[in-house]
Amino acid sequence: MFTGIVENMGIVVSFTEEEEAWRLVLELPFVEGGGLKPGDSLAIDGCCLTVTELCGQNASFDLLEETLSRTTFGSLATGDKLNLERSLAADGRLGGHFVTGHVDATGDVLIFEERGKNIYLQVRAPEDFSHYLVDKGSIAVDGCSLTVCDVQQDLFAVWLIPHTLSLTSLESLKVGDLVNLEFDLLAKYVERISSRGQ
Repeated sequence: MFTGIVENMGIVVSFTEEEEAWRLVLELPFVEGGGLKPGDSLAIDGCCLTVTELCGQNASFDLLEETLSRTTFGSLATGDKLNLERSLAADGRLGGHFVTGHVDATGDVLIFEERGKNIYLQVRAPEDFSHYLVDKGSIAVDGCSLTVCDVQQDLFAVWLIPHTLSLTSLESLKVGDLVNLEFDLLAKYVERISSRGQ
């Protein structure tokens, strides 16, 4: 489980197709891997991946076709910066919202512009997920816990403060980019329970 509070960014060292999976190697900013070991989970741009190997500051992860089909990872290139969050410790603070790291879909960036002192980001979500969009609700965008505003059918927006931009890869977004989206877990459970009661 994660909170959507990005700790730092990792840099793509390589992304290659292997015999049984796709192999992603990241250079981690954490000292000595930040306590990570093979088998641990790490949210990478909002996608929960398992550490398969550690070598110095580099960590390896294996990705399946399903992961590539639901995320932005199919277009990764060497040098790309990706948002990182280690899993929530039992005694940790829940600063954002419950994020599983199970990316639902990608969204299209329609607006990314400065308005006043902040950045306004508008995204088009897949229509099948639009019923999860609620003003003042939560959403994870590339692993960042953000507050939804300006919902219009399958469109939603978020405001980005300078602090968020300085710590995450959202700063480099541009119109036309794709972002990983995870919709609110509680909304999904409520929907499931409600549908079973009908």
